Amino acid sequence: MELLVLLNALVTRLLFVLHSLLGVWRVTEVKKEPKYWLLALLNLFLCLETALTLKYKHGRGYKWFSPAILLYLISIVPSLWLLELHPEIQICRNESEQLVKNNRERNEYAYRSEATNDHIFERALDLVNTLSRVCAPVWMLGLHQTFLLLLIIGRWLLPIGGEITRDQLSQLLLMFVGTAADILEFTSETLEIENVRTNCTLVYVILAVWTWSMLQFPLDLAVQHVGCCPSASSKRVFRLLLCKHSADLWNIGISLFIQDGPFLVVRLILMGYFKVITQMLVFFTAKNILIVMLQLYRLIVLSLDFHASLLYQSNSRKGGVGCCPCEPNQIGLPPNNCDTSIKECAQEDSAPVTDEGL
Repeated sequence: MELLVLLNALVTRLLFVLHSLLGVWRVTEVKKEPKYWLLALLNLFLCLETALTLKYKHGRGYKWFSPAILLYLISIVPSLWLLELHPEIQICRNESEQLVKNNRERNEYAYRSEATNDHIFERALDLVNTLSRVCAPVWMLGLHQTFLLLLIIGRWLLPIGGEITRDQLSQLLLMFVGTAADILEFTSETLEIENVRTNCTLVYVILAVWTWSMLQFPLDLAVQHVGCCPSASSKRVFRLLLCKHSADLWNIGISLFIQDGPFLVVRLILMGYFKVITQMLVFFTAKNILIVMLQLYRLIVLSLDFHASLLYQSNSRKGGVGCCPCEPNQIGLPPNNCDTSIKECAQEDSAPVTDEGL
């Protein structure tokens, strides 16, 4: 079992490094400058984290946080920024002609490889040349798609720590799938608009919001409750609310401040100030508005439920109601005279039932 844990930890981080190197290679191909290979040095942080995790945690994860995911983001996001900001990014207008040309050149390389003894080297060179000739938007979309898919698959393969259960991990992965789809929609739907692509300020803002939305992936708070036990006499209402609904509050906070809220602001600016109006942009704006409204409604429901539970606790203390196990306290805090009430409740449960009682 330990060998499988170590293998998963190493394979996942190796996939992260290989994908990051692929992004760096694409940057050097587009920029035509070897100095951008220095971006590959960012993977040294991931290698250091791998060594420390294997030594001190035996490949296991950490509570509430995944440093491997964060360091993978640090290594790949700069390459994606450089590719998106490259001035020669444009729409592929003749994809069919380009594919025909690539196939013809690939056949020529294959014919040459058959005439030589070094078949493997020639075919590898053929593959690299074919990939390098793919137009820039196709490359960008492919890198974004594989990036998000690798985040989900990598989080699945990474060994879990002792604090998170498999059920919580499955919930987290399902949330990541929906989150990744929304993020891919945001970047592909906004950056493909011609008026947006030609405005450098808008591109910077969109990429900044996109980067900000990525910070939710290293965190696992959305499926874990904060392990705090406030006393019955505590007057810190927010602390009590956080202890009872920590996971729900974190999900609401992600939606309002990290994902749907910022996405909505950017889309409203595009439509209102820059007069960029498309059918898909209107649809996703309406979708963000609906999600924000539902999250606010969810927050109000949780607040009202928590307020009602506090009133119930206060009334139970005054009237001595709800102290025995047959009437449990709603927020899990023991009342003052609960010991006596538990004994009385136990006596009532053990008393024989008579015809008068019926």
